[in-house]
Amino acid sequence: MHIIAQTPRFSIRNFKPDEEEVYLSLFDDAFVLVHIPKRTRKENSTIFRSALNDYAAGKTVGRWGLFNNNDNEFIGMCLLRDFDGVTGKIELGYVLSRKYWGKGIASEVALIMTNYAFTHTGANEIVAVTTLENIPSQKVLEKVGMCRLDNILRDGEELAFFSIER
Repeated sequence: MHIIAQTPRFSIRNFKPDEEEVYLSLFDDAFVLVHIPKRTRKENSTIFRSALNDYAAGKTVGRWGLFNNNDNEFIGMCLLRDFDGVTGKIELGYVLSRKYWGKGIASEVALIMTNYAFTHTGANEIVAVTTLENIPSQKVLEKVGMCRLDNILRDGEELAFFSIER
């Protein structure tokens, strides 16, 4: 199993094939779903399987699981992906189980993955978006050095847009 990063509290690593239900459980909490794209269970399952294929292909962008080092409990997931087909821009994303909100984990993950993206991809810019109401996530992005720029429209929704350059 490939580990992206390990802190004293958690590991960021490839999902194992038998962790699909663990991944899907993240999307069972209505509070977690408030600020992320609405997808069906089948769509989320397809995304999980695509992540496994990305690992096999050796891609440097994708989705990874966050797991507690003490008990291997699933914390959430993070992702790096090409931003809307723009060369040189990578989008950062993360989703945590509600149990882990407010513990500084999102800030650690955002910083680790921003550094990872600059080190392991050819990106000159890392970007992130949040719903306009997701103030805690916006504070996380600012804390890791991202600047808020003009809002963008994605799939008909106005989103807060953040960026940091190499």
